[in-house]
Amino acid sequence: MQVLKFGGSSVANATNISRVLDIVTKAARRDRVALVCSAISGCTDSLLGLARTERGSAERQVMLESLKTRHLDIVRRLFTGVEREAVSEKIESLFGKLAAAPEDEMVTYGELFSTTIIAEKLRCEGFRTKWLDSRILVIKDNPTLTYNNISTAVALEPEVEVFVAPGFIASEYEGKVTTLGRGGSDFSAALYAAALKANRLEIWTDVPGIMTANPKVVPAARTIPEMPYQAALDMATHGAKVLYAPTVQPAMEAGIAIHILNTFEPENPGTVVSALPEPELGEWMGVTSTDDTLQGESLICLVSTGRINGEAACARVEDSLKKAGIKTLACSSDGTNIYATVRLAVAREALNAIHREFFEMAPRTTLNLYIAGKGAVGTALVDLIRNSGDRIAERTGKELRIEAASNDHSFASQVRSIAPRGSIFVDVTDSEDIWREYEGLLREGINIVSSNRRALAVPFVEYAAMHAAAQENGVFLRYETTVGSALPAVESIAAGANTGDELISIEAVVSCTLNRILSEYTLTPCTFAQIVRKAQAEGLTESDPRIDLSGREALRKLLILAREAGVPLEAEDVEIEPVIGPEYAGLTLEEFYSKLEADEPRFAALESAADAAHQRQRFVASLVKDPAGPHGYRAAIRVQNVDASHPAYRIKGTENAIIVRSAYHPYPLLIQGAGEGAILAASSVLNDILK
Repeated sequence: MQVLKFGGSSVANATNISRVLDIVTKAARRDRVALVCSAISGCTDSLLGLARTERGSAERQVMLESLKTRHLDIVRRLFTGVEREAVSEKIESLFGKLAAAPEDEMVTYGELFSTTIIAEKLRCEGFRTKWLDSRILVIKDNPTLTYNNISTAVALEPEVEVFVAPGFIASEYEGKVTTLGRGGSDFSAALYAAALKANRLEIWTDVPGIMTANPKVVPAARTIPEMPYQAALDMATHGAKVLYAPTVQPAMEAGIAIHILNTFEPENPGTVVSALPEPELGEWMGVTSTDDTLQGESLICLVSTGRINGEAACARVEDSLKKAGIKTLACSSDGTNIYATVRLAVAREALNAIHREFFEMAPRTTLNLYIAGKGAVGTALVDLIRNSGDRIAERTGKELRIEAASNDHSFASQVRSIAPRGSIFVDVTDSEDIWREYEGLLREGINIVSSNRRALAVPFVEYAAMHAAAQENGVFLRYETTVGSALPAVESIAAGANTGDELISIEAVVSCTLNRILSEYTLTPCTFAQIVRKAQAEGLTESDPRIDLSGREALRKLLILAREAGVPLEAEDVEIEPVIGPEYAGLTLEEFYSKLEADEPRFAALESAADAAHQRQRFVASLVKDPAGPHGYRAAIRVQNVDASHPAYRIKGTENAIIVRSAYHPYPLLIQGAGEGAILAASSVLNDILK
């Protein structure tokens, strides 16, 4: 006899059930089968919700019909003709009983639905099949009676090839229907295996066996080929979800090996849990964790197969966490396993650090990248990673893996649902609304690196919510490239604010487009309109140059710099004097250029006045301490004339200059350099990824 158990994801729909039937058919060629199944994926939660709604309410009826439709759809796809009608009637009858059942018993119906369908399908496929009622056979907390019930029921059916039994459900000794707890179908399977003295217990799930860590948290996790019962029990007890902890005891007492297998990769050998001899010195098996959300802490358990040097292992754990910048709140050993407590916010990083130290051959971390945007910067970034990935890995110990790159507007929401925790979402778009996905990504444990200043120049409450989400979930939000391209402007200003330095002022010449236009206007005989048209032809301006001339780009950058300095500046707090007035609005592009050409005398007069005063025109975004201003500062964006003593006097082309004055420093901090270029921006984005 062999016992096969399939979880909710394995029987989630007709396609998956067909996979299960293929596996069972192959197993039945070896020996008789006892098949234990969970409810279809999501059904148990739906039943719990159903029980909480008011009896007789419209809401309950809608929920009931929705769940019934899911099951009848499976029947419709698996069966035809009179067989479909017969099975549909059985499911309809069960749902009738569900509707009348006491609220505390509703949760027990999910496995009845799934196993009824599967048993009937096996019968239609020609197998001699018997459905067993676990509500009668499995007596909670009474293994002796349970084993006797199961063995007797099977012994009475010597001709049956496949027994089908619902997992999870049981009865109390007095006869009341109950459950074995979430994950209890594994336990059911172990009870059936022990009762039938099975030679094999297979737990079929959606992962390739027990892994050294949760692969959704630790991308480098790998399958453990074999492990002893006690190590499997320790991992399950301390957070590993692939195996329900009580499952181990019945199998261990009966000496039955547990095979953890993947329904969707049936050829994968998975993990075998059995009575392995204890080694002289324990071998490390895996690392897992349990979270205490009330205390804001996570207890990490490093599991071994036997005796260890607890003091030395604790020191090694603490050292690996220290290298990752993580403080260990406590660390101890029980002689076999190591227990380390860290803050919940850094649990993911802690698990990865310990896994690197104990289970990875080389001290390398894989960074899974999801790149939104295939423009110039996105293309340059992909090329940079592909051409330099090996050198980067050798130098930094970080392997960059581009999982996907897309221009699709729905890409961010797709990443949110598919990317494992710890992945990095890279926004190199110029999207106006992609920021709405940021908080959700961060709450899913996905880091963000952005060069999209539009995504950070949002209302302050949204900006603050993003940062809070990053901090609460132990991930990062980095956006150095949003101001000054490859210049370290954002980081430098934030560093000052973090040390309590009081900001006196920021002067930021950061509009690459206007820098280029104004500096070229000084040096060439071209009209202002001709220079703007040339900049547009070269792709330096927006498709409508009025966006650049309005100062909108400079506004976004000033908002970001101010907020990094600790000033919660809003767009409406900034006084803007655009290069062109409102009379340019509503014109076609050609009408715009005609009017700009007609205004040449005004532009020429402004340039002549600056030249006569030995000054140069610069488009400056400024933030100056002023107790009378919003948040204690006055913010403005306008064209200013600067003399030779001003740091921005000599910049040209698309160079940027940012001048920061603060209380701690007697001299201003000058950050100056190239502010434009796809390769420069891509290299800065890459630096944010690798920090």
